[in-house]
Amino acid sequence: MMGRNYFGCLLVIGLLFTTNPSAQAQSKTFRLMLSGLLSFDVDTISAPQANRMLNSSNKTVFLDAREKEEFQVSHIKGARNVGYDHFTLEGLNIPRTTPVIVYCSVGYRSEKVSEKLIAAGFTDVKNLYGGIFDWVNNGYSVYDAGGRVTKKVHAFSPEWGIWLEEGDKVY
Repeated sequence: MMGRNYFGCLLVIGLLFTTNPSAQAQSKTFRLMLSGLLSFDVDTISAPQANRMLNSSNKTVFLDAREKEEFQVSHIKGARNVGYDHFTLEGLNIPRTTPVIVYCSVGYRSEKVSEKLIAAGFTDVKNLYGGIFDWVNNGYSVYDAGGRVTKKVHAFSPEWGIWLEEGDKVY
């Protein structure tokens, strides 16, 4: 488990950097934490922008970089679970020009998976800024393993769960 000192350092580091202006999480402290956590080597997309893409007719693919247990609690509608710890390109079967949005809890793991996709030749990859936490904090629906809308969100740990302001936290 990460201690309070780690989070304090993230907040201080966050004060030294600015966040990506194209994507904004709702909470200022959440944005500060993300600015210290993410490298921004991958383009980001905000929850409202991603929601518009999800509901448009384009064929954007959503990839969930959380582990299977987290995905089963809830995920964005239609997302494919690719995990993080054992992520592989095998079996993706996605054309390299397809728009792809990758997400995890807050954006760190998805940023790393996005970097791997770009290195493999994917040309339209974005990291969901603030991850599923910001998605839910913005009021967008998530779905359980049975495809039903749920309020439950796997909050990873109590330390990370502080950033989830909406929904029912599951650990």
